[in-house]
Amino acid sequence: MMNKLARFLPKGRAWVTAVPYTWMLLFFLIPFFFVLKISFAEVDISQPPYTDLVTRTEDLLQIHLNLGKYIAIFSDGWMGQYIVAYGTSLKMAFYTTVFTLLIGYPMAYHIARAKEATRNTLLMLVMLPFWTSFLLRVYAWIGILKDNGVLNNLLMSLHIINEPIEMLYTPFSIMVGMVYSYLPFMILPLYSHLVKLDGRLLEAAGDLGAKPWRTFLSITLPLSKGGIIAGSMMVFIPAVGEYVIPELLGGGDALMIGKKLMDDFGPNLDWPMASAVAVVMIMLLIIPIIWFHRFETREMKGNE
Repeated sequence: MMNKLARFLPKGRAWVTAVPYTWMLLFFLIPFFFVLKISFAEVDISQPPYTDLVTRTEDLLQIHLNLGKYIAIFSDGWMGQYIVAYGTSLKMAFYTTVFTLLIGYPMAYHIARAKEATRNTLLMLVMLPFWTSFLLRVYAWIGILKDNGVLNNLLMSLHIINEPIEMLYTPFSIMVGMVYSYLPFMILPLYSHLVKLDGRLLEAAGDLGAKPWRTFLSITLPLSKGGIIAGSMMVFIPAVGEYVIPELLGGGDALMIGKKLMDDFGPNLDWPMASAVAVVMIMLLIIPIIWFHRFETREMKGNE
């Protein structure tokens, strides 16, 4: 009896792969299904504030699918508030990814080439901000960037400027906050690839007369491509839906998709619209996620 039962139980690799698949089912697919269902409902003055999709009478079962929220997102064309919010979020996430890559790559390279004892210390410093509250770290930038803040006072004391520069509650302050917050997510994947780089390849290139920039472009950069893509995805995807940083450092005036989602779920109590906006945002992010997954699959097959 036990032998017959064992045939139907997962074995070996199946147990290992079952864990992440179960995690995805419980914390992504099922919640996404509920959000998708709400997006086809209508606003209702009830608790929860939306109608049921399925109604049943004695002999009739009806399914009501409301496409109005999806139509409303694109009804105002390219100047609609939701399209503008999507565009702003994608643009800010793109610039955040670019700046974190430009700043994080030299840092990751230096950490990977440092001595082991120094390397561990530098890695700890990269992860040190995670030991404090995310909100506290964002609030700290308010004290740094405001008109009478640390940065303006320093520049005025050095006689570089004569009056405070308006930095807080601008796109600049949002970008600074996002780059600062997401920089470790770029450094760590880059480091994990750069630390595996065989130093003998760099020595061989130098012995053959290659200049440092040529060695970097021909060897270091191509071999770290996986880290660049992984870090970019880890920064870009969460940055698109960022809410806290634009709300605190942008003064609430920044029209980003996270702000629209919060308004519709919160004060407006328009859960169907918020759900439709979230579904469209996920659809926009599915393309880079699938592309990254295929790239990772090719990389793993190439290393076998």
